[in-house]
Amino acid sequence: MLNEFSRTQLLLGQAGMEALAKARVAVFGIGGVGGYTVEALARSGVGTLDLIDNDKVSLTNLNRQIIATHSSLGQYKVDAAKARILDINPKAVVNTYKTFYTPETADQFDFTQYDYVVDAIDTVTGKLQLAVQAQQAGVPILSCMGAGNKLDPTAFEVTDIYKTTMCPLARVMRKELKKRGIQKLKVVYSKEQALTPIDDPSISECTQRRQIPGSTAFVPAVAGLIAAGEVIKDLTGRHETEAKI
Repeated sequence: MLNEFSRTQLLLGQAGMEALAKARVAVFGIGGVGGYTVEALARSGVGTLDLIDNDKVSLTNLNRQIIATHSSLGQYKVDAAKARILDINPKAVVNTYKTFYTPETADQFDFTQYDYVVDAIDTVTGKLQLAVQAQQAGVPILSCMGAGNKLDPTAFEVTDIYKTTMCPLARVMRKELKKRGIQKLKVVYSKEQALTPIDDPSISECTQRRQIPGSTAFVPAVAGLIAAGEVIKDLTGRHETEAKI
């Protein structure tokens, strides 16, 4: 019988769709990358999604974040994403957390409930804690490296963190993960050399802490969609099938 996921079922089969419907995936960070990950997971039929982000949609999100429209300005990102998900799949279960994930807030989340975790947050301390918490719970995790200040959406790769090159964030993560005894971490990262943003105070949003990176509509989106694709293939066993071919 035709349904909203019929075209996906032609590729993944009924068993694959049932696996996705039963799956619970947590996405930490619902921004330029995480927003597209959530969108693709919802459109693929993932039954339960946990969305974690304490930020609200702002004017400067409009250039790259799928949840950002003029009508969603000022809304919490998790609320805007939930509305989109339920409009796509009213049967989905969507749990929202207006929380800034850090080592200090990590105990609010029981990772044993999740079938998969996607790390799409910006802070190194948070990313490291996600990797540690996922390993402790025995839950697969995919971590997204930096997408800011880049223009080439074809430069992304999926690999283990210890095989990455060029990415400054990945370099820091490798060093710190090794200290924590984490021997592997699946990541989406770009080999593209980051650009230096134009120094224009009238549009830069610079703060005393750091310079805000430049961004585009297409680079974070590609990273987020690649992340979602990896989750779907892992949950349905497609990677195992591809390995046997």
